[in-house]
Amino acid sequence: MHLRFDEEDEAFRREVARWLEEQLSGEFASVRGRGGPGDEHALLEERRAWEKRLGEAGWTCLGWPVECGGRGFSLARQTLFYEEYARAGGPGRLGHIGEGLLGPTVIAFGTEEQKERFLPPIARGEELWCQGYSEPNAGSDLANVQTRAELDGNQWVLHGQKVWTSWAQWSDWCFVLCRTDPESQRHAGLSYLLVPMNQAGIEIRPIVQITGTSEFSEVFFDGARTDERNVVGAPGQGWKVAMGTLAFERGASTLGQQHNFQNELQHIIEIAKANGASRDPVLRQRLADAWIGLEIMRYNALRMLSREDGTELSPEAMITKIYWATWHRELGKLAMDVLGDEAEILEGAPYELSSLQRMYLFTRSETIYAGSNQIQRNIISERALGLPREPRPQ
Repeated sequence: MHLRFDEEDEAFRREVARWLEEQLSGEFASVRGRGGPGDEHALLEERRAWEKRLGEAGWTCLGWPVECGGRGFSLARQTLFYEEYARAGGPGRLGHIGEGLLGPTVIAFGTEEQKERFLPPIARGEELWCQGYSEPNAGSDLANVQTRAELDGNQWVLHGQKVWTSWAQWSDWCFVLCRTDPESQRHAGLSYLLVPMNQAGIEIRPIVQITGTSEFSEVFFDGARTDERNVVGAPGQGWKVAMGTLAFERGASTLGQQHNFQNELQHIIEIAKANGASRDPVLRQRLADAWIGLEIMRYNALRMLSREDGTELSPEAMITKIYWATWHRELGKLAMDVLGDEAEILEGAPYELSSLQRMYLFTRSETIYAGSNQIQRNIISERALGLPREPRPQ
């Protein structure tokens, strides 16, 4: 893909940069650079207010169609916004799951009634969402979902457990993949339900990570209810809808993620120059390799985004997760090696980590969540290359 920015695009870039600088140097200065991986609990109320400010100013849902409450921006304009957001130190987005995953899914598969109910609060930054996919025995093997729901009058009643549910304790709604046909197996008989989180039938147990924070939680459904109209797609078609959601996960915001990676790499380079680590030829080569890897990541993302049809993964998309997760994990190791002995020292008691220490610890999880590296290799081999399926246990 050849991404070119014309004069109007560059004027748009300057508009975005000015707005972000004004906001993040004024009322929202405290959230600048906060809320990223390992820092999820930081300034929650301030970041909720930030979500609403983005919505008021029209800086949410940039790629959504205008008729659905978005801006209808081109890939180029979305790229510019996400890059400037990362460059300005925009805080970690609390609304990402609703804006980037649930919203596009409802646009693609939902009813008009669902669009009218759920899209506007996301665009305004008023309702936060979490994702109810993984279970203790259905992580990478998502088709093994056991959480069940059955109709009781005009409501679905849910029983079961989800795990690794990011932002569950702060979310207003959860999209839940569950089994609505008790006689079904594997991909069949699943449904995609939209479930309110603030009700008596839901228990949330945060899981403390090695960063000391609790980004994700266990979620237990014991008679939780949602309206029968809150099923996206027809009952039993949940697998198709769920795979559509996973395709949307690899949207234009991935370019902003990569700019955050660039910020981290630049920080590591500055430390290497300051403490003399840059004079070590091995570390110099690793820094150069990290820069090259990031450039490859960016161009593959642009190539992927130029070919996506929205609900199906292209071969380019199938390699992105394993590539960036492995690259970022190695960047964490590089950061600790550049810091040297300083990497062993906490910033404060009892467990106050530096930004690079948080990054290093958090990257341990990135080659596991959203499909481990081993599962990603299976996806590439079977779906992209057409190789025989891995033998399954009998």
